[in-house]
Amino acid sequence: MKLWQSCVISFSMYSKIPMPRVDWTPEGMKYAICFFPLVGAACGGALWMWSLLSGWLGVAPSGILWAAVCALLPLLVTGGIHLDGFCDTVDALSSHRETARRLEILKDPHIGAFGVMGCVAYLLLSFALWTQPAVSEHLLTVGIGYLLSRSFSGLSVVSFRGAKKEGTLAAFSSGAQKNVARGVLGASAVFCAAAMVWSSPVAGTASVAAALLAFAVYRVVSYKQFGGITGDLAGWFLCLCELAILAAVVLASPLYH
Repeated sequence: MKLWQSCVISFSMYSKIPMPRVDWTPEGMKYAICFFPLVGAACGGALWMWSLLSGWLGVAPSGILWAAVCALLPLLVTGGIHLDGFCDTVDALSSHRETARRLEILKDPHIGAFGVMGCVAYLLLSFALWTQPAVSEHLLTVGIGYLLSRSFSGLSVVSFRGAKKEGTLAAFSSGAQKNVARGVLGASAVFCAAAMVWSSPVAGTASVAAALLAFAVYRVVSYKQFGGITGDLAGWFLCLCELAILAAVVLASPLYH
């Protein structure tokens, strides 16, 4: 029952998928972050269902409509929680202010001009990458990437230094059984990476390398610019990681064509 409660808490926090109501008790919070990669499985499942539906409807893979839906599917599943963090982080980084002020900007519920520009640029680039035939040819690799990005994000929550002692990320981090969470999320990351390479040796290897690079950039930027990670920075990383995976599949395409 505790594991079920933890799963529901994770989906309730990180997705818009309807979940039964449960109390967010300390016991339920212990393992909630362990189920975060399953939200990625829901994103991958939505992508797979769209690929089937688009085939039945005669929507051409890599076409404008197909690519637009693919770019928006993660937002529909998650409610845009990670893109919100991405926009807040872009605003904070673009302020070029001291650490304390950057953290204040992250907490501000309003979006600034740089956040809007960052959001538009992110969605445009994501859409453009989805129009490339290489991506439609490696949907399994990209779909597993949604799990990999969340495995890394979850690992950062229980492993990296937090910039603040309050907030949603602090609640998930402080309430987690960290050793168990590290083991589960680490195993999930290894399994996903292996599955991506198995699904496509070249594209998968390039995608895993891109995800690791994004993870390294996430840690360096978070520590240097903010003194640690926050929920918004974790969302920024997740968006950056998934974009990097798409770009890696496209850029590696000359090697397998």
